[in-house]
Amino acid sequence: MYKELVINAIGPEIRVALLEDGTIVEVYVERRDESNITGNIYKGRIQRVLPGMQAAFVDIGLQQSAFIYVDDVIDARANGFFEEVLLSNDTAEEDEGTTPPDMHDDAAAPDTVSRLPIEDVLREGQDILVQVARSPIGSKGSRLTTFVSLPGRFLVLMPTVDHVGISRRIGDEAERQRLKNMVLELRTENAGYIVRTAGDGIEPDKMKKEMEFLTNLWTDIQKKFYGSSAPSVLHEELTVTLRSVRDLLTHEADKVTIDSLPVYKSVLAFIEKFMPHLKDSVSHFDRAEPIFDAYNLEGDIARALRKKIWLKCGGYIVIEMTEALVAIDVNTGRYVGKHNFEETILKTNLEAVKEIAYQIRLRNLGGIIIIDFIDMERKSNREKVYNALVEVFKKDKAKTSVLPISEMGLIEMTRKRVVKSLNRMLCEPCFYCEGEGLLLSKRTICTNIYREVLRLCQDVTGDRISLRVHPVIAELLLGEAKDMIVAMEKQLERRVVIYPVSEYHIEQFNIIELLQSAPDDANRN
Repeated sequence: MYKELVINAIGPEIRVALLEDGTIVEVYVERRDESNITGNIYKGRIQRVLPGMQAAFVDIGLQQSAFIYVDDVIDARANGFFEEVLLSNDTAEEDEGTTPPDMHDDAAAPDTVSRLPIEDVLREGQDILVQVARSPIGSKGSRLTTFVSLPGRFLVLMPTVDHVGISRRIGDEAERQRLKNMVLELRTENAGYIVRTAGDGIEPDKMKKEMEFLTNLWTDIQKKFYGSSAPSVLHEELTVTLRSVRDLLTHEADKVTIDSLPVYKSVLAFIEKFMPHLKDSVSHFDRAEPIFDAYNLEGDIARALRKKIWLKCGGYIVIEMTEALVAIDVNTGRYVGKHNFEETILKTNLEAVKEIAYQIRLRNLGGIIIIDFIDMERKSNREKVYNALVEVFKKDKAKTSVLPISEMGLIEMTRKRVVKSLNRMLCEPCFYCEGEGLLLSKRTICTNIYREVLRLCQDVTGDRISLRVHPVIAELLLGEAKDMIVAMEKQLERRVVIYPVSEYHIEQFNIIELLQSAPDDANRN
């Protein structure tokens, strides 16, 4: 399978697309004014400790307070250096570091240590060294951890744990054992390391150099902690462009194409320093046509923002995002099949499996995901759909967990979420419906107006009532729904005058009692 990284770096944002045989499968967006802070290390200050939630709010210099759970705080008394500073590494997710989950491999993680109550570990006003495990998503602030990890090209340094792991993508047992022994021999302190996929076949001298580089980086971060005041940034992760090149070029992509000449030069310099044998894999796109147009990617990205996705067979899936979970519904749509109903359902569900996995990866959806497949009577068919879903997610670099189909025909799964989904990055709630996704029907609005007029105007003394409404509602009240106006006038024994106001929201209306008529009112109604 031919893979290529296409980087659009001209303009106010950087977009990185990973293509597999010409089809976009992953896309990352980083705006210059709101870059992804996952992996950044800060000197923060505890603002508030919440024993009831076993969590604390931390000021790291952002507009929104970050938070940390007790399971992400190491017991400072367990380590010498951490008697003054709380640090550690988020290894519970079994990753190769804190880069976005779709840009690294998995490795075995060490066991977590027993935890003390958070009020025994943290106190308000305390300075703390933390790393961002997840950038702000929606209304949730950044999630922090004191379990620091520093990813390099071949290794991830975990300075707070004594653990050596090997990427699961390195399958040869002899090579895994060789790499583990090499790390154990070369490390000078009881720091933890994970050998990344790129470390497959690495020689001892290269591994030693990277260990020294990461160790010096960690020493520099500690010095900055003592020499700076909270809140402050101690270490920033690479830009999305350099992270993509570092994490994907060797094993995930065969070529990198960049449209911006300055970014191309910076990537070339980065590769010549760390991966000189891959410099021929980088090329500059110098045509006048926008690079994403040249690769026909804009349509795929726009499609990834829609709720409804049609399948080739004629069925479709609907993807709904909420604050806590993603719900996906599968429907037969226009597909009627050729033989029997059960076969039609099975074919639709199996095709939906591939599209669901593709959309989840492309949209970078995470957290709890509920999939409602079309009900199947045969247990064997349900198992086929479940096994197909498990198999297709084996290609996903983000950590996933899929449960069997429940008695209600639902599949529950989780996918690690670290950065914003594509939808949250590129979209915002509709200013008109305020994110509800639905508006009251025009007939319902008219009925609400009718009830509200009767409610407010029973004891008024004015000789007429003014209704200020959206023009569309005014047209309906003067046309199809005129019977409501007649009923109001009869019951209240007053004239009802309608004023269209184009600036109004379609659901907005205003009821005003008038004491005397104006000459032009007769023309309004």
